[in-house]
Amino acid sequence: MRIGRPARGFSLIGLLFFIAGLGVAMAALGTMWHTAAKRDKERELLFVGDQYARAIESFWTIPLPVGTPRRLPKNIAELLTDPRFPDTVRHLRRAWNDPMTGGEWLLLKGADGGITGVASPSEDAPFQRANFPLRYAHFGEASRYRDWEFSFDADKAAQAAKPASATARPPVAGSQPAPATAVP
Repeated sequence: MRIGRPARGFSLIGLLFFIAGLGVAMAALGTMWHTAAKRDKERELLFVGDQYARAIESFWTIPLPVGTPRRLPKNIAELLTDPRFPDTVRHLRRAWNDPMTGGEWLLLKGADGGITGVASPSEDAPFQRANFPLRYAHFGEASRYRDWEFSFDADKAAQAAKPASATARPPVAGSQPAPATAVP
């Protein structure tokens, strides 16, 4: 037995514990990084999806040249350059890819075949479950990103755009209109 010389086995065991601890720490760091990256993609999905919904709404509600029928866009390119006008009219700055997949969007179609909105094809479960903008409050119930549909309801907008006289009942023959009341 030698005196004054430490056993080498303890150094090796200490090194193995250090490496194992480092591995656990790296795994935890990787999980945190993945979570932060997914939350960033969620924020981008909310922004970009909203931009598409607002562009479709703009395409529908913009005053049109005389004789041009109101319709929904046939494709994304029509949001970038509206073909109904002789000059360039843009409803969307650029075409964005889906932030969750990096690929193309699922296009939501209306009865006439026009685009009413977009959705991510991702089947992943979202992290965010609350604190959505009022327009997207129903996203809190979604079980996957695919259920986050950014759309514009053209039928609802068409009903709201009808003049009040078109929905009011015609007066009965021989009746007098109600007298106007002064508002203080």
